[in-house]
Amino acid sequence: MGILNSAEVVRSVLFVYLALAFVPMITVFHHRALRARHGDLSGALRYFAAFFAVFLAGPVLIAIVGAPHPGDVLRMSGLTAGRVGTGLLLAAIGVPVAVIAGYIGSRDPALRAQYPFAKAACASLRRFVPYEIAYLTLYYVPWEFLFRGVLFLPLIPLIGLAPALAIQAIVATLYHFGHPPTEIVAATASSFAFGLIASATGSIFYPAIIHAAVGIATDAFICRRARRAAAAA
Repeated sequence: MGILNSAEVVRSVLFVYLALAFVPMITVFHHRALRARHGDLSGALRYFAAFFAVFLAGPVLIAIVGAPHPGDVLRMSGLTAGRVGTGLLLAAIGVPVAVIAGYIGSRDPALRAQYPFAKAACASLRRFVPYEIAYLTLYYVPWEFLFRGVLFLPLIPLIGLAPALAIQAIVATLYHFGHPPTEIVAATASSFAFGLIASATGSIFYPAIIHAAVGIATDAFICRRARRAAAAA
């Protein structure tokens, strides 16, 4: 069996795996369920760990076990440095925009109620920094690997750029069900932008950097606002 055929078999297995994996992630491993059982900070960190295990470690393990050339499958899914020059340029442009978006988002009361997932992260810098590192590595990288990698990049040569963009944007937006309306709208628009960045670079890491910058900046501005309000009280 050739590399392409092997990749198609592994991709089919991945799609079945992901269809099943979404169920526990939106139920027993959902961040609200885990925070209710384990407390604010511990529950959020367990959610990040579950997200990493299910949406990054699981697919990577399937590729390693199922493909004769797993490196080819993972590169097709964007787990590579890709076009570094283009990626760094887009990140340099995207990160400042992401920080501005985070500041604007922090002014939305609904987003302030939603984020950070762990309000305890705002208690001190010693809590905030490790929490956000976990947020980046255990949540945002797997997120981009899932939506812009597995569910997007390998589909481009099969169905074309526009349909592949639409599929990953729809699924990513649906995963935001229950989030504030402004975030759902932003998720739809940003999914197309992050998909185009992944397509231009051949990598999930550059959209992950920009995506994480939005989330981390939002958390930082919300925590700053909360500390100021507490000091003024």
